[in-house]
Amino acid sequence: MGQILLVRHGQASFGSENYDALSPLGFEQSAYLGAALNARRIEADLVVHGTMRRHRETAETCARSAGWETPEPIVDAGWDEFDFLSVLAVHPPAHATEEPTKAEFQLWFEEATAAWIEGEDRPYAETFAGFNTRVHDALERTRALAVDATVAVFTSGGPIAWAVSEVLSGAGTADLWTRLNRMAVNAALTRLVAGTRGLNLLSYNDQSHLDGIAGAVTYR
Repeated sequence: MGQILLVRHGQASFGSENYDALSPLGFEQSAYLGAALNARRIEADLVVHGTMRRHRETAETCARSAGWETPEPIVDAGWDEFDFLSVLAVHPPAHATEEPTKAEFQLWFEEATAAWIEGEDRPYAETFAGFNTRVHDALERTRALAVDATVAVFTSGGPIAWAVSEVLSGAGTADLWTRLNRMAVNAALTRLVAGTRGLNLLSYNDQSHLDGIAGAVTYR
């Protein structure tokens, strides 16, 4: 029996020139997770991460803190987040300010994403259906690696939510994806068990390694 550890990246540098880089807190969150995995003696045989900088930096920091000695990570673009900047660009914001507040941004994000899910004929970089297929294929590739092995995947909230949606519902649903993705915590851990009957969910969005640390739980 194998296992897939799905790790959402640590906090990215939201609002900075390079959003894709981890923030100082993002590095700390990744290290906290690694230390917790080490304390629980959870070892990874392989590391997979998407092509984004925040995926790589989270993987490197977590693995170092966990004391893992794994082969060179496998880079799989299938685990990349959907291009939410492209989705937002297609749907101009309703707020009037140049720099939206957190509440304004969240409303803008949810409305734009809902339209994207509906499949409106707009110039998206990637359709919702295309995103689903891409993550499904990445999950299948990872499952093939997880035969009698533990594979740690460092990715984003969107792909994790779709993978779990598929595991829970059989084919994945937009409603379930939306609800799962809405509460994804930075550097949270999701565990899937790969057995003869396919994949099963062991835990989702575990953030216990951040308990009691002031300001450590973030969503963006």
